[in-house]
Amino acid sequence: MARKFFVGGNWKCNGTTEEVKKIVTTLNEATVPGADVVEVVVSPPYVFLPLVKDILRPDFHVAAQNSWVRKGGAFTGEISAEILVNLGVPWVILGHSERRQLLNESNEFVADKVAYALSQGLKVIACIGETLEQREAGITLNVVAEQTKAIAAKITNWDNVVLAYEPVWAIGTGKVASPAQAQEVHADLRKWIHENVSADVAESVRIIYGGSVNGGNSKELAGQPDLDGFLVGGASLKPEFVDIINSATVKKN
Repeated sequence: MARKFFVGGNWKCNGTTEEVKKIVTTLNEATVPGADVVEVVVSPPYVFLPLVKDILRPDFHVAAQNSWVRKGGAFTGEISAEILVNLGVPWVILGHSERRQLLNESNEFVADKVAYALSQGLKVIACIGETLEQREAGITLNVVAEQTKAIAAKITNWDNVVLAYEPVWAIGTGKVASPAQAQEVHADLRKWIHENVSADVAESVRIIYGGSVNGGNSKELAGQPDLDGFLVGGASLKPEFVDIINSATVKKN
């Protein structure tokens, strides 16, 4: 089964109303492959979600950057999956390394978030990835397998999950995993899913790469057989995000 290429833009904690409108205008005017070739999702800060959803071209979708681990209520500062569903936001990013590291979100906590978001009808971009110390210690697969194992223990249906492999040492640093390094982890991860979840899920689940992806390196990365797209940080705020979306044609060809 062919896996549709997926490109996500994580805007993180950036943007003013005017800047957001400018980014969306660039996307709306862009010539990109059709929705049959690539799925595009952008993730502005919470406060801009309704604005972006209203003005963004209909073939692109929006994602929240986080959601609360259970039903809403007396949780000041949190946004629940139910609120996102009510706003018509279809996607959410969970387990980003910035939240794992800065806010100490554990594998189990992230897994609980993924399971709850899916139970409420959201689609999830679930992030995994190792630190530089872990890579240098040769335990990359152990780390991403443990992160994935925690999620696999809490969910049974993977249809609405995209796994985003983001080596922490490559996020925002300008360092990027080589195409061979990225492919190796993606292939190992797919093998782990084959052995520990199912052959069907291993074949169908999209594993995307994140970590200093830009217009210059996206085509070569996209050519790797187990790499099904990108989760883009800084470059998703720039016009080159369109070039990254267009790298989907590498798979088509």
